[in-house]
Amino acid sequence: MVDAARARRLAVRIREIVASTLEHQVKDPRLGMVTITDAKVTGDLREASVYYTVYGDDAEVTGSAIALESARGVLRSAVGKQTGIKFVPTLTFVSDAVPKTAQDIEDALARAREIDAEVAAKRQGASFAGDADPYRQPRADDPDNPDEADRVSDNAG
Repeated sequence: MVDAARARRLAVRIREIVASTLEHQVKDPRLGMVTITDAKVTGDLREASVYYTVYGDDAEVTGSAIALESARGVLRSAVGKQTGIKFVPTLTFVSDAVPKTAQDIEDALARAREIDAEVAAKRQGASFAGDADPYRQPRADDPDNPDEADRVSDNAG
């Protein structure tokens, strides 16, 4: 078993190599605006998952996924040459779900802000139900409670 620090360093290096190779060497027209977001390497350094996002519509996402799969050999070869490790990990490309999840959260927050604005608009000009002070206070002139009247007059003087 390899230590986790080495696996993390290799993952970072693979991410950098794949991004650079895609930018400078891979000339596939199906490859759209691809961003390599992360890479993870298994503990035995045999497999690497490379996470990516694509800016564009569904057709560009699909085309970029096909282009990445077809360029897998070139990318693995570049990783092997630039890292110098004995066994080059198998590359697996995974579409990153973080941007979609972030957009869903932004949409939910926007809906919550709209609902809060509607509630605030309904609250304008509204008044509370009942008395201004809903808690019963003992009164000095309360005929039902003569003890309270004595205590209040004792505290005043």
